[in-house]
Amino acid sequence: MKVVAVVVTFNRRELLEKTIAGLEAQTRPVDKILVINNASTDDTREYLLGREWKRPHAVITSVNNTGGAGGFTLGIEEAYKRGFDGFWLMDDDTVPQPEALEELLAGLDAATKRRGAMPSFACSSVLWTDGSMCEMNSPETVWDWVRPLIDGDNHVDVKSCSFVSCLVTREGVEEVGLPYREYFIWYDDSEYTTRLSKFRPGIYVPSSKVDHLLAENLGVNYGQVNESNIWKFEYGVRNQVSAAWSLRNPAMVAQIGESMLKQMRGRQIPLPLKLRLVKAGLKGLVFHPRKRTVADIS
Repeated sequence: MKVVAVVVTFNRRELLEKTIAGLEAQTRPVDKILVINNASTDDTREYLLGREWKRPHAVITSVNNTGGAGGFTLGIEEAYKRGFDGFWLMDDDTVPQPEALEELLAGLDAATKRRGAMPSFACSSVLWTDGSMCEMNSPETVWDWVRPLIDGDNHVDVKSCSFVSCLVTREGVEEVGLPYREYFIWYDDSEYTTRLSKFRPGIYVPSSKVDHLLAENLGVNYGQVNESNIWKFEYGVRNQVSAAWSLRNPAMVAQIGESMLKQMRGRQIPLPLKLRLVKAGLKGLVFHPRKRTVADIS
């Protein structure tokens, strides 16, 4: 399998250095590193032009910041056009440990032998800086997730994960198309991997480990909404409601409503911010980007 690492970056050059160093230190070398520079305004461009690369690489600089969703979609498009078989997706604050890719590929091989067909994606253990589980990046398992463990394999079947170390197969992209670049940020990864799992469930490989260099180890919690971060939560609510439509799962709307009510209970969230989240959810009811296939890749 020819694997390209797709890294989306925006104004985090110091973290990006660590990500690329981790990719260059893999025990199973990546075949190429593809950096999507999402219109960074810091010195990212100069750093990428001036560094000494240890692996084949390419850098694509976007004219505008298209968010994580736009960056990963562009990266998958470019990787597909260049003939790669596996697209290893990660943000610029992800540092893969040396055996991360080797373990992902071993997991794919074992799962393929067990199933008779390759999973649509494989994801890693995402750890915070102290080695604990990263609260934001826990994959969602299928109902019979213990089956591979009982069969003696070192992975479990999952139906969604984040793009923090997610190896998507070419076959999966050919089957379900591309992520929704219009989502911009938040829930684009959950929607896309859920869509992939409808073709074939993905796998979670515990022995493949990456470090997620977040400032705080916090998951998405509506009780933490404030004036500075409300814009992210608005995207998240809109996109999740929209995904409920695209995935034909209306229960997701009830789930997000329940989460919002439960997490905000007892918190002093200003009414105007609550109303903005409600408005974002209503937008999601009519926000339905066109599903793009590999035929749309030019």
